[in-house]
Amino acid sequence: MRKHPVIWGMVLLVVVGLVSYAFFYKAGVQSVSGKTKKFSFGDKIGVVNVHGVISDSFEITQNLEEFGNDDSILAVVLRIDSPGGGVAASQEIYDAVLELKKKKKVVASMGSVAASGGLLIACAADRIVANPGTITGSISAIMQFANIEELLKKVGVKSSVVKSGQYKDIGSPTREMTQEERQIIQELVDDIFDQFVDVIVKDRNLPREQVVAMADGRVFTGRKALDLGLVDQLGDMGSAARLASELAGKTGEYDLVFPRKKRPSVFDFMLESAMNSIARSVQRVAYDASGVRYLYQP
Repeated sequence: MRKHPVIWGMVLLVVVGLVSYAFFYKAGVQSVSGKTKKFSFGDKIGVVNVHGVISDSFEITQNLEEFGNDDSILAVVLRIDSPGGGVAASQEIYDAVLELKKKKKVVASMGSVAASGGLLIACAADRIVANPGTITGSISAIMQFANIEELLKKVGVKSSVVKSGQYKDIGSPTREMTQEERQIIQELVDDIFDQFVDVIVKDRNLPREQVVAMADGRVFTGRKALDLGLVDQLGDMGSAARLASELAGKTGEYDLVFPRKKRPSVFDFMLESAMNSIARSVQRVAYDASGVRYLYQP
């Protein structure tokens, strides 16, 4: 069967177009919004944002792993603007940063707030850069319980509990916590607090006595944190990126690269938006009610 030159030419054009698109898409430097801003063939610094209350680690750890496996990324800046959040989620991100450090240099850049769990995550980086006015510190753990017993009495509602263990309903909002239960919760919070202190002592190379003395929940400015040894230097996001480049052994120009945004279908986008709206509303109520956290809560 004779090959038609026009058809084969069109097929070749499509193949070349797809290959070019894939190449340039991978080389694209992205803005914070995730849209491709320009093409880059030079050195790249990856930027991973940790923003808001930390309740889930999946997306952030995925982004860290992606940059770790990308040979075109020479170093990573971890931009933290968070008061902290869930203990497990904070620890998972911390561990992911430690894994990333085996492949790339990592610099933590503290924004307006990088306290409690935000500070814990920053400690995993090779260096920490804070603004003079950054709010950081809050080396502590907290667990809160609501008690609506008196409210239930006013509206004539009673609670009945059938349980298999003495402490199964510990922290119940329908009754006052007993002294024994309070001691159990205190031991739990103290253990989690000790884990936080261990991280500060190890990663910041500070005496345990010094860390414990300032680990009472208080917060510090970035400038005070520098004096205390919690951060390495003062500076903005640009300073952190330059430091990351230098630690990677580069002194020339570089581009900042942000994780790619997924491109969902219109239906997926509408469904996800609706579900996220509902989830955020439920999460606010549930998150405020229970759970132990590394969280700065003014």
